[in-house]
Amino acid sequence: MPDTILVVEDELALRETLVYSLKKEGYTVDAVSDGHLAVETARKLKPDLILLDLMLPGLDGFEVCRILRKEMITPILMLTARDDEVDRVVGLEVGADDYLTKPFSMRELLARVKAQFRRSRLLQEELRKTGGPKEKPQKLVFEDLIINMARREVTLNEEVLSLQPQEYNLLLFFAEHKGQMLSREFILERLWGWDYVGDSRTVDVHVRWLRKKIEQDTSQPKRIITVRGGGYRFEG
Repeated sequence: MPDTILVVEDELALRETLVYSLKKEGYTVDAVSDGHLAVETARKLKPDLILLDLMLPGLDGFEVCRILRKEMITPILMLTARDDEVDRVVGLEVGADDYLTKPFSMRELLARVKAQFRRSRLLQEELRKTGGPKEKPQKLVFEDLIINMARREVTLNEEVLSLQPQEYNLLLFFAEHKGQMLSREFILERLWGWDYVGDSRTVDVHVRWLRKKIEQDTSQPKRIITVRGGGYRFEG
């Protein structure tokens, strides 16, 4: 069956253009124009991807993203007319997987959509491989921080952490390369894909987000160390 996309956009002309272009690519598309309808429709439709405008009547895109991220792991691509780094960072921090600044070309949007579906399929395949009953539990232990790869679960001080899929992927990637300096570009290529059309600041946002959950003091991180002019190093 074709992938289902929910378009949340209050500007009629753009909403119709998005629906037309996505359907032309073979996707099943539903569309709504305000934040409250977005939450309601997403819960009922359970789409494979959500295109979410930032400026919406009712609930804005930030709040919609925050609500839905607590309930589902569906990839969310945020659309914003504000070319402001603060908005992009906040969007990522409330759970968006990617952002696109208006005006954008339909070619770029379709490339982002396809990239999200590729990553989603890779994640599902990984879950299928590691989640079967025949798989033996695999754990990486760093004192009070434990990564259970078989269950895709992370605990800190025996408490399960609530990690977004890409947060987990990033932490696991760091753990598998413990002690090595990893450049932002290398991380971006390996976790977001060589054809990712964003920039390396995406890595910084996810690192900052992850530090809030695993570091005792984010101003003086002990686990994920920033390497000046290089990238990051995981110390465990």
